[in-house]
This record gives sequence, C-alpha cells and structure tokens, in this order.
Amino acid sequence: MKKRFIAAVLIFAVLIAGATGLVWFGAYNVGADEPHWPITYALMQTIRNRSIAVRAEDLPIPNLNDPKVVLKGAGQYAAMCTGCHLAPGMRDSEIRPGLYPQPPDLSRQRVDPRVAFWAIKHGIKMSAMPAWGFSHDDATIWSMVAFLQKLPGMTPAQYKAIVAKAPPDEDMDMDMSGDHDHASGDKP
Repeated sequence: MKKRFIAAVLIFAVLIAGATGLVWFGAYNVGADEPHWPITYALMQTIRNRSIAVRAEDLPIPNLNDPKVVLKGAGQYAAMCTGCHLAPGMRDSEIRPGLYPQPPDLSRQRVDPRVAFWAIKHGIKMSAMPAWGFSHDDATIWSMVAFLQKLPGMTPAQYKAIVAKAPPDEDMDMDMSGDHDHASGDKP
C-alpha cells in the first residue's frame, strides 16, 4: 500500500514538473495564427458546449416573433456582430480571418435561442466573443436572439432592407456628426 502511494505521488510530481516545463519554456504557441492541437481543440469545444448548455437550459424564452423586437435586433446585429459573424452576402471581413477559433457565420446557421442569449450576454473566454451583458440589458440581447432566428436564409437585399428600418442602437457611440452608423455602412 505504501509503495503504491509513493508511486502515485512520484507520477503526480513528474506530471506537474512536465506541465510546468511546457509552460515555462513556452512549448505551447498561443498565437491565433497557429491552430490548437486537435486534442486541445476538442477539449475546449466540449468544455464550451457543456458549460453553455448547463447554464442556458432553464432560461425562459420570450416571444421572439414580435416584428418590433426582431427589427431592434437587426440594428443591434448590424452594429455589433457582422465584423465577426458576417451578414448575408458577406464572404469575410477585415477582422474575421485573424480570429481563432473562427466565429460561426450566423447568416448561414441557426442557433438555439437559449445558447445564443447566454453567449451574447456572458461572452466566451479565450475567444473574441465579448460579454455584451455589461452594456446591454436582457431585452436588447433577446432582440438580437430574435433577429438571429430570422437571419439564416435571408438574402442580402432582405438584410439591407431590415437594417435600414432598424432603430439606432442607443448604447453605441455616435460618430462625430451625431449620426448613428451601422457596421454594414447602412444608416437607419
């Protein structure tokens, strides 16, 4: 029994020393231009997906079909999300190629409303996804979720039309002339 305990302690000490060496000597490249090791990527995806699922599963979903709510969400999405998550007709953006992991193209894929709300509100560590809950209330975040439910399959013309009608994002800064500017270049 005593030999097993000593062996376990030695194995643990070797693992700790090895991990410390990897960290100290910079063996793992944290640069966003080099992908994670496959095992690291798989582990991080699983941790992210399970973490969000557990925290989002009991969120009550409000009415996401109210046209005014969807319209408000369109303006929010255009102002805050298209640089990373794109819009219909966008193939890429200036910032997106440099992000790792790549953010999902939300103009092409559906997202679960609870998962979307949680990710928008709380952000995702070690990614470019900010926690918008610091600057936006829950109603505003749910408006973005409502818009995300309509976004996949939308044509570029439909997208531009809804963004043009969207109310300005009062939480975003105004440009020097006082006009509200959406990321797409379209002003409401």
